[in-house]
Amino acid sequence: MAEPGLRLAVTIRDDSPRVIAVRDAIVDHLACQPGVRVSVFGTPDQMKIGRRQVDLVMVLGGDGTILRTCRKLGSRQLPIVGINLGTLGFLADLSPDEFQSRFPEIRARRFSVVPHLMYNCRLIRANGTQENHLGLNEVTILAGAALRMLRVHLSIDGKDVTTYRCDGLIISTPVGSTAHSLAAGGPILRQDLQAFVITPICPHTLTNRPVVDSADSVYCLSFPEVPEGATLVIDGQIKLPLQNGDRVEVRKAPVDFQLVRFADHSYYATLHDKLGWGGQPSLNGH
Repeated sequence: MAEPGLRLAVTIRDDSPRVIAVRDAIVDHLACQPGVRVSVFGTPDQMKIGRRQVDLVMVLGGDGTILRTCRKLGSRQLPIVGINLGTLGFLADLSPDEFQSRFPEIRARRFSVVPHLMYNCRLIRANGTQENHLGLNEVTILAGAALRMLRVHLSIDGKDVTTYRCDGLIISTPVGSTAHSLAAGGPILRQDLQAFVITPICPHTLTNRPVVDSADSVYCLSFPEVPEGATLVIDGQIKLPLQNGDRVEVRKAPVDFQLVRFADHSYYATLHDKLGWGGQPSLNGH
């Protein structure tokens, strides 16, 4: 029985000569594959899929490019194959050569599509105006250049939790738990869990530790006083200044990020490789 056709979309990190060369080599390879149709776009910001029928989106770049791509896809999330042109690559873990060697598996659809939690962040201004942002990694509140400690009040499902005195606060998905939250001392969550982790950055009170809670809850952040320069940051890429009286709400998005994984993929093997979990070197050969 003939394999069904495969419709691919390609987006890239930037238009640097190296990235363009890799894209062209992959597109040339795909052009020789029977039954494969490819729509080539520029960066995620230039991608306009609309109602176009697409089976997979190929992202050439790193995890940051994948973050931009899934936000651009919005309410129409599509399965994503990450081809790593960056460094760590927790999400984009195929090299260009590995993509080409594994393409027969992709064409035969010998992979799984793993859903991952995304969030919706709503910024409610003191004057009543609102804006919403879809994200995958984390929502971060930063004191910025004010050199003043932030006071951030957290409530979950309308119930008061605590007021943090800190340099910032991160609400992260499991995918984002290996990013800014990890650097701030937060735990690593397996990527397919349905949970958020709240991690304070340099808390003044040492008993303020990271907290993990359900993705079905609604997290509200308010600020008794906002120092000049305080900022709301979405996925490390969208930066919005905060003002007195603003509130931030974070909740589970109605859509999931869809990541293509192969049967031999192991999340813990990725952590082992990317985080250097090789253990301590032996001494004197023992």
